[in-house]
Amino acid sequence: MSPLEELKLLLRPAGGGLYLVSTGKAEQVALQRRLYQVASDADVQPAFERALERIATAKGVLLGIPSDVGAGFQRGANLGPQALRLGLLERFPDWAERLERLGVVDVGDVFVVPQLLHDDMLSAAQLAATRAALYPGRSEALAVSPLSIAERAWELMFAINPALKPFVLGGDHSTAWPVVRPLDAALKGRGLSPWGIVQSDAHTDLLEHRLGVRYCFATWSWHANEVLGRQGRLTQVGIRASGRPQSHWESTLGVRQFWAAQVRADPARALDEVLAHVKSLGVRGVYFSNDIDGTDAEWADATGTPEPDGLTPDWLMSLIARLGAEVGLLGGDLMEVAPSLTRTPQSAPRTIDTGLRYFVATLEAALRGR
Repeated sequence: MSPLEELKLLLRPAGGGLYLVSTGKAEQVALQRRLYQVASDADVQPAFERALERIATAKGVLLGIPSDVGAGFQRGANLGPQALRLGLLERFPDWAERLERLGVVDVGDVFVVPQLLHDDMLSAAQLAATRAALYPGRSEALAVSPLSIAERAWELMFAINPALKPFVLGGDHSTAWPVVRPLDAALKGRGLSPWGIVQSDAHTDLLEHRLGVRYCFATWSWHANEVLGRQGRLTQVGIRASGRPQSHWESTLGVRQFWAAQVRADPARALDEVLAHVKSLGVRGVYFSNDIDGTDAEWADATGTPEPDGLTPDWLMSLIARLGAEVGLLGGDLMEVAPSLTRTPQSAPRTIDTGLRYFVATLEAALRGR
């Protein structure tokens, strides 16, 4: 089976990663018709497969991972990718043309079985049962859990085109993890290491495991930091909700943190210091992982764990622009947007609008930057 053939099995048309039968189905298929600019539901799948065939010549790919299985307190980020894509279409009626001009292909969604997280956590019987449900008639040991499907999908896409820049719409923050190892392998294969990650987040996500779970929202950064080889190559900004002080994380795990209080005290100086640190690493580029709760809850409270006293959108927009221009962005994501968690009537539209600003800026900085 070729990489493209396997991708056609693993992924679904954009907006189709959520398993819906009745409630919400009409909205899902309406979104797909708009995204693929087709007149009927029957035309969606062929359009999706044609999009996958453009991976080989693309500069970047956009993947949705509508999973909140790896979340902690309040869930709802499974609806993030659909809401964000709808927001992109509302904001940019020419969204398809914009992606084409940037050289980006929307490769659709990881299909999510909402009770599963990672294949390593499943029994042989469960793996077999879910494979039979997802891939009837196939004998291959295909991935079935969202994190495992996503990691395999990234491996296949980098096999087709090692120079791709990856972009992800999550999902809880565990959905940032699947791209890390495949991206690392692709960059090393091209002689483009070391590389780094800049993470905007209220939380460190630096547990080795949480309640015995190896991969989830609270552990992905620990694993990413190990792939990077520590040495400050994971840079975290906006931290303010942590059970341990900054000195603990930096001294034991070799990360570099710029806590929200430091940024808020002198935003211009903090921005310069973040860029100076990243440049001092000698990295060949950075991946920007953007948890929406890194932003102050005033602008982004439709999320599972909104926190006050965070980063401002303008500061983060400046960070994205400067990383693209002065360091080089290898790709990026937007995580933890949960439109159903509405604390005020403006929670969802305000959070989605803020997230869209970030995501479009990340795309443009990565593909038009350094």
